[in-house]
Amino acid sequence: MKQVVSIILGGGRGTRLMPLTRERAKPSVAFAGQYRLIDIPMSNCINSGIKRIFILTQFLSASLHRHIKQTYQFDRFSNGVVDILSAEQTISGDVWFQGTADAVRATLNHTTYYDSSQTLILSGDHLYRMDYSEFVQFHREKHADITLGVYPVLRSEAHHFGILRTGPDGDVQEFLEKPKDPTQLDRFEPPREFYEARGLDPHPDHVLGSMGVYVFETRVLEDLLCNTTYKDFGKEVIPSALGRYRVAAYPFTGYWRDIGTIRSFYEANIELTRHNPAFHLYAPRWPIHTMVRPLTPSRIIGSQINDSLLGQGTFITGATITNSVVGTRGIVGKGSKLSNVVLLGADFYEGEEVLNPRYHPTGNQPNLGIGQNCQIEGAIIDKNARIGNNVVIRAKDGAADFESPTYWIRDGLTIIPKGAAVPDGTVI
Repeated sequence: MKQVVSIILGGGRGTRLMPLTRERAKPSVAFAGQYRLIDIPMSNCINSGIKRIFILTQFLSASLHRHIKQTYQFDRFSNGVVDILSAEQTISGDVWFQGTADAVRATLNHTTYYDSSQTLILSGDHLYRMDYSEFVQFHREKHADITLGVYPVLRSEAHHFGILRTGPDGDVQEFLEKPKDPTQLDRFEPPREFYEARGLDPHPDHVLGSMGVYVFETRVLEDLLCNTTYKDFGKEVIPSALGRYRVAAYPFTGYWRDIGTIRSFYEANIELTRHNPAFHLYAPRWPIHTMVRPLTPSRIIGSQINDSLLGQGTFITGATITNSVVGTRGIVGKGSKLSNVVLLGADFYEGEEVLNPRYHPTGNQPNLGIGQNCQIEGAIIDKNARIGNNVVIRAKDGAADFESPTYWIRDGLTIIPKGAAVPDGTVI
């Protein structure tokens, strides 16, 4: 793995995750009580023995820079490097990244500074646990120029993914990015040999979808990008490589989920609270790394907590919490009831003197966290939100998208934006 460089794509404006991405880059969004989305691919890289990692961002990246700097530091004997690369003005260009492939092209002078045989391209908004060393080894054994991580997806969901057709040997013969016409999928049924060779059962309602995880021979990546103006991997780079290079499909059999939308982000969090979730945060010898915070243990007084996750430094008094996630420094007051809620917590406690005065409440604003006697169901509450007493917030299934300074509605979910203040007695 010393010959592998990893590039994590931080994404663009993150519009599918608004308003969570209104003040931060998508990989910096909090997840599962104490992590950030970027911790998933970063941990997969580190646990796989890949320690030359570049993260490409361009929107609202300050909090991401801070998290990476405080969390991922390799010692000088490990030959490891973690570098965040943003769009920059150069002699040859002064425009922002125009897509995933354009972002990689624009930063090749940095990512190819270290000699590498293979370059691993990853997405920053997926939830999965993968040993990339096995992925790279598969690529090498196939003598492939490009290898795509693939995952069975339902035909009804195929329009969200790049769909591919393979031969019996697993080589990719055709690639179609986010097909709109369902009849196009008829020729994309994977051959039975592809399943049998890997101990999988074929499913008539499934097609093979691209995970957005690629291994390139570094020389091939340079050839495909330096001599073209391609902007996107799925729409242009991969289709153009077919017939010119050997493109293989690596079947991933573990848990994988795209959490780049409000609905998928919410469901992925809530699923982690189940008795036997499909994805376990804890795995022996494969931890999810994140920032080490000097916080006290969670404090729970006179409360009932059912099937929930609590981050560090939470303070819950006389509350009932069910199937919910309470993030770092999350506060829930007496008599409040939370059900199927994702509370992202806070960056600080009330009244911390180190903060600029503009972060302190003014007038009659509620304190940080959730006040007393609140009823909250099916909602996402972003960091540093202030929910007053006797507030009612419920999901709005089927409701049209809506946004205001106090709350948003996306995908039928109610979201309280970062730093928003909801006055006492409000009903949403």
